[in-house]
Amino acid sequence: MTGQGEIVHIGGYTTHSGGRAAGIVAARRDPVSGELTPLGTVAVTPSPSFLARHPRLPVLYAVNELPEGQVSAFRVGADGELTPLGTRPTGGAEPCHLAVVPDGGHLVVANYGGGSVTVFPLDPDGAPGERSDLVQHEGHGPDRERQERAHAHMVNPDPGRGPLLAVDLGTDSIYRYDLDAASGRLVPRAPRVRTAAGVGPRHLARHPDGRRCWVAGELDGSVTAYELTGDGALHQRGRVEASDRTGPVQPSEIAVGPDGRFLYVANRGVGTVAVFAVAGELPELVAEVDTGGEWPRHFALAGEHLYVADERADMIRVFRVDAGTGVPAPVGEPVAVTSPTCVLP
Repeated sequence: MTGQGEIVHIGGYTTHSGGRAAGIVAARRDPVSGELTPLGTVAVTPSPSFLARHPRLPVLYAVNELPEGQVSAFRVGADGELTPLGTRPTGGAEPCHLAVVPDGGHLVVANYGGGSVTVFPLDPDGAPGERSDLVQHEGHGPDRERQERAHAHMVNPDPGRGPLLAVDLGTDSIYRYDLDAASGRLVPRAPRVRTAAGVGPRHLARHPDGRRCWVAGELDGSVTAYELTGDGALHQRGRVEASDRTGPVQPSEIAVGPDGRFLYVANRGVGTVAVFAVAGELPELVAEVDTGGEWPRHFALAGEHLYVADERADMIRVFRVDAGTGVPAPVGEPVAVTSPTCVLP
């Protein structure tokens, strides 16, 4: 963070994945106006499709979504510049998501193509060491094209002491793991949580109260509500449609607003962000806002602003979120960024 605003990093697809990005882009964010000013490509790296930050150190991590997957680590400078700290193979194809566990000791990666989860220990500088575990998911779902095998799509560590949740689109499952900090190995908690058949769970959002979460179903256009118990169990409460629009709906990112009153879901195909109130047992649709593109791949909430990365429209769209209603309204013109897939304030 600098005196002139906050630094945002943007991941994208390079030619390796049919995109046009060159690597990771840095941008400066004005916390008052929400304005985003691109500063250029700060790391040339293949298909950094998802990014994460270390909880304490100025270190940024990126998956490299390649047939032979990799993760890359970078030290972050004051103006968003990135210095390579190291690259490691994930042991699985097309890694698409990663997260650092809350104590900062390990990096966990979801290999979409490989249907597996990889763990790396992090040294005192935040650099990843040799992988300490690789857990393979097995199974399939009813969609023969998208669920022919396991496809791990998200790794979601518990901010407290509960298990890490691994969301798998291919097996309609949420796997639960305890991470043994000493060995860096994942210890499965049985049984895995199964969604309805054909949901294709993609991403999961936890409520700040730690007792609820919601899962975006990429294949059936749904949001499923769960109760989270203290022992790490998930109990399904029901499902709602992710969009009110007609047409092909493929939910991507899902997140809870900072005050815990609203849930946001990006819908590819129809190009919207849906806003749900979450006071009741099931999410209740409040509004559905056009993003100006058709393929909102990811979004991030920062302060009173929402930043939507539209992969196919080559833009980041900035919205101001009304504090009372939770509804976003567009601010200014779209910011030109090629093939963006992740925006990380």
